[in-house]
Amino acid sequence: MISSNVVLLSLLAVTVTCEDLDFPPGFQFGAASAAYQVEGAWNVSDKSENIWDRLVRDKPELIADRSTGDVACDSYHLWRRDVEMTADLGLHFYRISIAWTRLLPNGFANKISEDGLNYYNNVIDGLLEKGIQPMVTLYHWDLPQSLQDLGGWTNPLIVNWFGNYARIAFSLFGDRVKTWITINEPLIMCDVPYNTGSMAPAIVNPDVGAHLCAKNVLMAHAKAWRIYDKEFRPKYHGELSLANHLIWYEPFTPEDEEITETAREYMAGRYSHPIYSKEGGWPPVIEKIMAENSKAKGYSESNLPAFTKEEIEFVRGTFDFYAVNHYTSRLIRRAKEGEEFGAFPLSDVPDVGAKYEINPDWKPTTSSWFFVYPEGLRNQIVWLREQYGDMKFIVTENGYARLKGLDDTDRIEYYTEYLKQVLRAIKEDGVNITGYTTWSLMDNFEWGDGYNSRFGLYEVDFTSPERTRTPKASAEFYKKLIQRHSLNVD
Repeated sequence: MISSNVVLLSLLAVTVTCEDLDFPPGFQFGAASAAYQVEGAWNVSDKSENIWDRLVRDKPELIADRSTGDVACDSYHLWRRDVEMTADLGLHFYRISIAWTRLLPNGFANKISEDGLNYYNNVIDGLLEKGIQPMVTLYHWDLPQSLQDLGGWTNPLIVNWFGNYARIAFSLFGDRVKTWITINEPLIMCDVPYNTGSMAPAIVNPDVGAHLCAKNVLMAHAKAWRIYDKEFRPKYHGELSLANHLIWYEPFTPEDEEITETAREYMAGRYSHPIYSKEGGWPPVIEKIMAENSKAKGYSESNLPAFTKEEIEFVRGTFDFYAVNHYTSRLIRRAKEGEEFGAFPLSDVPDVGAKYEINPDWKPTTSSWFFVYPEGLRNQIVWLREQYGDMKFIVTENGYARLKGLDDTDRIEYYTEYLKQVLRAIKEDGVNITGYTTWSLMDNFEWGDGYNSRFGLYEVDFTSPERTRTPKASAEFYKKLIQRHSLNVD
């Protein structure tokens, strides 16, 4: 016989669970896109070539379906429809990126494109007219080819080039844009191109290139933050951060906890510790390992470029929140004697001697790198809070890859389970998470996957000249979620 106390406790548990599906007052929901992935109009007006315009022509074999972003969703011409979609969903904010070469055709700040300026003004003003806040990313991987020809992110002069670009953007749009992302995912824009050659600029140079890029990106972010802080914050009172792509690592066995923690420092810590820690600079364990590795390879100094004391102070503390981009997780174990490594970051972590495994219970997706593990999002954010202290977190990307089709119930399940973990982090762990951004508003050019992997709430017909957008089941789910401010949408 079941006692009345047990029944009462069960009912209370159900009640608590239902209450826990409500989001806190003020929590905001958004969706995201990026310039190269949606805008198209790659050579319209005075826009110049960027590194992805070059890559898809010089190395088309790197794109699964040999497609390009030349037209993509044609958002350059169809921006009104995009704004309508954001309004129909009831988004609180829409995250877009500025194409550097559309705004500054020379790459440098000596010429502002009138057409580029008009386009971004139209999008920003169109969103605000619908009551939707623009969240603007300055750099989402589309470096001007003219700057790449001068060394790109491996040239320390890019710190000033990016700072000048940021100042222009702040001066043009800062009166209306209150949330900025300086740079999107250093992990992907530095480590993937230079370790694997599979993304623009597709230069394989893991020993030196990836690490030069890493330091220069952090310095460029800090430059932009300090420009805003000094010149624009007193007038506009906005907030800025850098967005990190975070793959959560868990130990393969209990004996692998130490190597897993070192791998976390390499993956997340390199792009977090210099900004968010009290000490600044590289994570000490990574600085030590890289010095040892470099010496073993015959280099006279570490391939991880040192920060001077002045640079440590320049970068440290340049944030207003932590922007979390998270999709997937890995299991980590120590490499065995003589075992070969895959290329970091979507495979192993060679510099720290770590191999990755996939839990067979994690559901795969249409993207080869992407496996579903909802707890990874909560675990990652809690780890960041433990490492760097209490701060505001915004999930600036999270989404699900699948093939085309409007009945995307698997995506709804993904959102539901990952958002439950966000709620648990808020309500059980006490983490200050204030917003969630789905990737993406609509199907778009997904880099190496081309148009094979679809992340959108809206399906885009890429065979239609009108690039017709049609809401999927997940769009209706997200709309109800926002309306009810709760995962109780049935």
